[in-house]
Amino acid sequence: MTFRDFLSDRFVTIVIWLICAVFSALFLIATGTQPGVVMILLLVLFLVSGTALFSVFFRRRASIKELEAVFEGLDQKYLFAECVCRPRELYERQIFALCRRAGQAMIGEVSEARAAQREYREYVESWIHEIKAPITAAGLICRSVDEETRRRLTRELAQIEAHVERALFYARAESVEKDFIIRQTMLSDLAVQAIDRHRALLVQSGIQIEMAGLEQAVFTDSKWTVFILGQLLQNAARYHGHCPVIALSARQLGKQVQLVVKDNGIGIPAHELTRVFDRGFTGSNGRTRGGSTGMGLYLCRKLADCMETDIRIESDEGRGTSVTLTFPSKENLTKS
Repeated sequence: MTFRDFLSDRFVTIVIWLICAVFSALFLIATGTQPGVVMILLLVLFLVSGTALFSVFFRRRASIKELEAVFEGLDQKYLFAECVCRPRELYERQIFALCRRAGQAMIGEVSEARAAQREYREYVESWIHEIKAPITAAGLICRSVDEETRRRLTRELAQIEAHVERALFYARAESVEKDFIIRQTMLSDLAVQAIDRHRALLVQSGIQIEMAGLEQAVFTDSKWTVFILGQLLQNAARYHGHCPVIALSARQLGKQVQLVVKDNGIGIPAHELTRVFDRGFTGSNGRTRGGSTGMGLYLCRKLADCMETDIRIESDEGRGTSVTLTFPSKENLTKS
């Protein structure tokens, strides 16, 4: 708050005060008071009033700075009204009381919303774990049917498992502190786990896997990274072209490690590249081929951000897509 703002807020009061002072001076002169005495009285009045204005201004400015410091120091800003002292003036105390009541009502709403969200997330996680049993049972039943039926059912069950897995990671991504461990892990181990998890889909799609330079140690959460790689492999299998190949390669970039997952599929239109990480965005390829939820790459970006891993995508429509993951060095990690 500047002194100019302070004066402008009291402009009407100051004008009325000046008018009253002028009329008072004219009245004193009209009643025979010496002009010199009137001037002295006006001077004293101006000095006293100016001192009072400056005193109020500096007191208010100090109070505002104190309140701003309290506000900036709060992690949960909506608790501001609960953490400041009550003002001294009656009008301000009444306004403050109303603000505190409004804040308490909002805190109640926030608490209820968080509790409902937590219950829903816990239900989703529980449902996902329960649904895995019938999926596994269906996979075992598939072994007793003919080859063609088994192949088709296995592919559909793999798609169901992929959707269930995305739902689980989406639920857990909202509370990363519950399921988040950064450790040093071999990149080759993560790639092998992701490939094994989606081997049926890759084989049925005729995908050839090429790996080079993956004997690199990275600092990441292994479970989340395997999920990200799995999403990239699924996308490459879903949008493959003729003689499909997925190449996984890594290189050292200073103290960081870059992993590139590249395919020779149908690619992504250039005007859609900026939106592929948006939640629910399926794109023209997803709508044409079907089966896309628009959640895979969104979750990849969300989980990568949590692990302080940079993820970038490049694509040439009709020629393929390349996704680059840049894993942080141990020194640059702020989470553990």
